[in-house]
Amino acid sequence: MKSLSLENPENPTMRAILPGPGNYITTLGYRVFNDDMSVIPMGGDETRVMNTISPNSYGIALKDKEFQDALQTSDHLMLDGVYFAFASIMLQGKNIRRNQGPDIFYHFMKRLEEMKGTAFFMGSMPKTLDLIKANAAREYPNIKVHGYSPPFKPVFTDEDNNAIVEAINAVRPDVVFVGMTCPKQEKWAIAQRASLHPTLVICIGNVFDWYAGTQKSIHPIWFKLRIGWLVRIFLRPEIFRRNIGNQMAFFWDVFLHFLRIR
Repeated sequence: MKSLSLENPENPTMRAILPGPGNYITTLGYRVFNDDMSVIPMGGDETRVMNTISPNSYGIALKDKEFQDALQTSDHLMLDGVYFAFASIMLQGKNIRRNQGPDIFYHFMKRLEEMKGTAFFMGSMPKTLDLIKANAAREYPNIKVHGYSPPFKPVFTDEDNNAIVEAINAVRPDVVFVGMTCPKQEKWAIAQRASLHPTLVICIGNVFDWYAGTQKSIHPIWFKLRIGWLVRIFLRPEIFRRNIGNQMAFFWDVFLHFLRIR
């Protein structure tokens, strides 16, 4: 399958996507990974960014071109949950493999443990990072864990970004986990991709708090039953109120494409 080519000469952070390993499905303009994560290499001579897409992030991207570019130029765009696959089922007759935040996190932590690698956690509060380090030291003793708590502000200054990049590059980690809010984390990862020493940058957002234990995590059984979203509504109803407009925009777009109106 040919990949999207979205290189923007006016913005060098938006590079063209080269065909990577594994299978992909392109739907609604997004090239989504549809394979086992074991085919994604670690290492290499350039930094690669892994982001996720959901109905909510699709709706946000309709109103935020920079965020849309960040998702479309991700090296690996993963299905977060199951419902974005509704688009590919309706429009292409194909399902997409689920690879959501917790699945991604534990998959790559297991691989880092096996290779005795280095993980860098960028985001969240110092207390949360300390809890992550403590939990990782107990559960993944072969991983060297580092972290950086960035300033709490809507947009980082150049000085902020330089400090973050310097901290990451000093460690030269195998994986950088980024835990900030959407769409801030996705846009940051793409913007800084060219500045980082070769690594795999993975945006996993709320997984930081779940793994640290600062927020109640959702039991894996609910994800397997495909109702993790429903449990999350009960745990944090404000998320439903905040996201429902974006989600409805996604389903409306799918409906219009299905009718060939858009």
